[in-house]
Amino acid sequence: MKMTIQEYLDTLKGKKAAVLGIGVSNTPLIHMLLRAGVKVSACDKRSREEFGGKIEALESLGATVWLGKDYLDHLSGQDVIFRTPGMRPDLPQLAAAVAGGSSLTSEMEVFFQVCPCPIIGVTGSDGKTTTTTIIAELLKAAGKTVYLGGNIGKPLLPDVGMMEPTDFAVVELSSFQLMTMDRSPQIAVVTNLSPNHLDVHRSMGEYISAKENIFLHQAPADRVVLNADNEITRSFASGSKGTVTLFSRREEPEGECVYLRDGVIWLREHGEERKILDRDEILLPGDHNVENYMAAIAAVKDLVPVPVIRSLAAKFSGVEHRIELVRTLNGVRYYNDSIASSPTRTMAGLKCFSKKVILIAGGYDKHIPFDDLGPGIIEHVKHLILTGDTASKIRAAVEEAPGYQESMPVIEEYHDFQDAVKAAYKAAQPGDVVLLSPACASFDKFKNFMERGNTFKKIVRELEQ
Repeated sequence: MKMTIQEYLDTLKGKKAAVLGIGVSNTPLIHMLLRAGVKVSACDKRSREEFGGKIEALESLGATVWLGKDYLDHLSGQDVIFRTPGMRPDLPQLAAAVAGGSSLTSEMEVFFQVCPCPIIGVTGSDGKTTTTTIIAELLKAAGKTVYLGGNIGKPLLPDVGMMEPTDFAVVELSSFQLMTMDRSPQIAVVTNLSPNHLDVHRSMGEYISAKENIFLHQAPADRVVLNADNEITRSFASGSKGTVTLFSRREEPEGECVYLRDGVIWLREHGEERKILDRDEILLPGDHNVENYMAAIAAVKDLVPVPVIRSLAAKFSGVEHRIELVRTLNGVRYYNDSIASSPTRTMAGLKCFSKKVILIAGGYDKHIPFDDLGPGIIEHVKHLILTGDTASKIRAAVEEAPGYQESMPVIEEYHDFQDAVKAAYKAAQPGDVVLLSPACASFDKFKNFMERGNTFKKIVRELEQ
């Protein structure tokens, strides 16, 4: 029998717990621990002024708060430490606390311990949010009660008490969340893998190892869904303890699989083929969204009837900040693809359009190479507008790529993000597409990709006719 959330909280009553990071994931956790009688220390590197009254509210509930650059220097004597996603578990302060007897965990790790219903987990370098959302929407359309969360923005631990064994939890899992996971979901999906987050992970090998935790702890009755078109994810099949379902847009893999043939998505299981839907029935544009649907179909093939899949595919318009049409102005379409924080994601976005676009790119440097992006920009972009810390690196990748000719594409650089958007507006002619698809994270100028996307949308909506 799994431990219930109440049983887990009872083990902490009267003990000391440090919660590292007072953000979206951990604030509900802090409240839950305080209500359970846990002595909570809430720790964050930001200053009191940056929280706008939030700290005083936590202190009034009984939390001790440690803020500023020394926020990790108060972990000695804590019984349990909850790290925030994105924080390396081997930081010296954490290692010292663990050596002193503290237990290190996270909101998501505890959720996996106490969740009473099946968990479908999705990870990957690109496409994981859209795939996670499609899976959740398909299950809802089939009449299931679904809890959607994880890295997608909503912490699920506070909802555990409401979950029934017949429900489903659908969670997006980042490499940071997976680094220390010792449990895996009953259905695990890996959309693809390419270099990403190398500003935090020490190597590509460490990044891949973190992702593998989504299926390494499965039981024989569990299932992993893997992208057969990606060399890294395909190699994961040999390490699976459960059933492997491959999906492919380029071939027909052996065994249980979902694949594309002559514009139709098929499912093969038990040696028999079953037509699921035509790719033209999918409202979302682009080959990458065909792959996202194939991954989702492989995950829910035993749970959602084919007519429900076809119906949802025809009407699901996507997730905000992912090839999101913001506005058509003077015959120019403006798209927000702020989620594209890697070169591979930007390439997928560029391939959605049949003509060359005006691309706004650049941002925080995650130390990912742009070598493959350069040729892609030459092929798909007529005017490149760069901004952010990586502007010069992307320019160099384009100018050094085979086939580059001066002004093909035109390249401009702007320090200010608003100036970059306005430059795209000035360059655009009727019939053009302006695409924000940065190929980089947002942290040089914005809190996250959502703020970057919302800023882009605000600027575009304020442009005059």
